[in-house]
Amino acid sequence: MKNVAVDEIEYIELCVGDLLQSTRFFTDALNFRRVAEGGPETGLEAQRCVLMQQGRCRVLLTQGLTPESPTSEYVQRHGDGVRDIALRTPDLVATYAHVIERGAHPVREPAILQDGHGRRVLKATVQAMGDVVHSLIEREGPWEGFLPPGLRAVDAPHAPAKELFSGLDHVAICLTPGTLDAMVRFYTEAFGFRQSHEENVKTHGSGMNSKVVQSPSGRICFPMQEPISHENPGQIGEFLARHGGPGVQHLAMLSPDIVASARQLRTQGIEFLDIPAAYYDRLEGRLGPIPLDLGPLREMGILVDRDAWGLLLQSFTRSVHPRQTLFFEAVERKDARGFGGANIRALYEAVEHELSRAQS
Repeated sequence: MKNVAVDEIEYIELCVGDLLQSTRFFTDALNFRRVAEGGPETGLEAQRCVLMQQGRCRVLLTQGLTPESPTSEYVQRHGDGVRDIALRTPDLVATYAHVIERGAHPVREPAILQDGHGRRVLKATVQAMGDVVHSLIEREGPWEGFLPPGLRAVDAPHAPAKELFSGLDHVAICLTPGTLDAMVRFYTEAFGFRQSHEENVKTHGSGMNSKVVQSPSGRICFPMQEPISHENPGQIGEFLARHGGPGVQHLAMLSPDIVASARQLRTQGIEFLDIPAAYYDRLEGRLGPIPLDLGPLREMGILVDRDAWGLLLQSFTRSVHPRQTLFFEAVERKDARGFGGANIRALYEAVEHELSRAQS
């Protein structure tokens, strides 16, 4: 896609029913810091926002101020959830024209705005899947310090004692049955992404198909999955039912030290999915010798996989939302570039177990 590209996630917008509670969760439990805020007094219509940041990850928390606002209606349909995966482009006009030509549905046409520092911003919005959209943003200046339009920097942003994450590794998406291939085509044809991974998981009568698409820069990555069966859709179908359609299942945060991050998160009230002891008993038989102390990995419930380049370590939180939908993942890449096919199966089985536990 010559001269047309999206090369980075600017921010993730998370619509919430309680902005104060959500802000406290991101600061106190996940070690994000509050860097900007906005509302009607800064030009935002019927909503209030707080911008959270950690490393190179921004999460824009948005609450509607009236029952009729689009944000409130989103929360009524889906509960707390991701509405916008905003993408940076160096050429908005060309990118917008290209993605519309390749089948993207327009939500908002290109407009000239100002960011939180008064600098020129071009912004447009297209539909992704379900009620999830992509804002396309062309901005001046570096990523650091950029504030979306309608936000103002807070005077003294609260900084946690220690950042646990350096950025966003990937955004995992659940799709309705039979739509996975179409979404892969959408991202490859409209945005110039490439498919980098494919996995099929079957267990106890349910299962899923999973494919991963990545931007040419590698900085945008979407693992997407659909249920294999309409009759027994399993955990993916459970997400679709609780969420009210397709959407973002989890946000994966990149950690330089996943054991330390998981340990700190646990002290701050974060709960992780249980991993069976047998997983660790069989680990070296499956992967061969691992140059790591398995004791802390077992203690913290961290999954391990290996690809041609190195080791991949992953751990998954329990959802804190009433609908048990959105959750988080911690990732450490010891040179690994893939997504751990065996870990995908282990995660699927762990979430299936979690659903059974919650229903019992």
